[in-house]
Amino acid sequence: MQNPEPFELLIEKIENRTARLGIIGMGYVGLPLAITFAEKGFQVTGFDTDKKKCDHIKSGTTYIRHIPLDPVKHLIESEMFNATTEFERLSDMDCIIICVPTPLTEKRVPDLSALSNTAETIARFLRRGHMVVLESTSYPGTTEELLMERFKATGMEPGVDFFLAFSPEREDPGNKRFSVINIPKIVGGTTFACLKAANALYSSITKTVPVKSTRVAEFAKILENTFRSVNIALVNELKMLAHRMGIDIFEVIEAAATKPFGFMPFYPGPGLG
Repeated sequence: MQNPEPFELLIEKIENRTARLGIIGMGYVGLPLAITFAEKGFQVTGFDTDKKKCDHIKSGTTYIRHIPLDPVKHLIESEMFNATTEFERLSDMDCIIICVPTPLTEKRVPDLSALSNTAETIARFLRRGHMVVLESTSYPGTTEELLMERFKATGMEPGVDFFLAFSPEREDPGNKRFSVINIPKIVGGTTFACLKAANALYSSITKTVPVKSTRVAEFAKILENTFRSVNIALVNELKMLAHRMGIDIFEVIEAAATKPFGFMPFYPGPGLG
């Protein structure tokens, strides 16, 4: 009997929850994502260069204030979740999700050093049938230019030998109303097969929004962040103006928010959070 092709085998593993997930970066994005997948029946391994984070996880404790201890402890005890600094174990995974930081430098340009190093590490252990998904925020084109080109250098082709996608994180740390399971996931693939594979994975935990390419998904995340940043900056400036005029900006916002279309309330605060 002929062995199934990588795509069919990956989909089968995702559907029956035997796909092994490796999530790189156990910060405020990666840790709750790992917990969610493990709670849905996937075996999850968290990867991080910070041994202290891995030790916390393995002991059933958390280092992120808004993440409760009980789920982590239960998942560790049931062997559905573990953490390691041993990146060679990536070769044992079926799906690898990247959740590493992509901050701005002092010159206000993206610092992709952590992502670049992660790409090099994955490339060393990339095998036929692997799926890699980037969640870290970056400029449109990052998935293709930084990840796909590096992975193709191994001699394998996306959509045939391995699967590559982008699904932007949408975490709002500490928000008790919204979490991974009720925030829709935008999913874009470098090929149609990549999109289908990534969509199958994420649809197992939440509603998905498939888009035509990784660039569309990357740009959507930039739009979301820019929209929020611009509006917070705007309302902060208007607050200063209102203060000088002796006007209560909060009453102004509440009044404006009664318009049933074309307005979304933003409130002044110390920053973007």
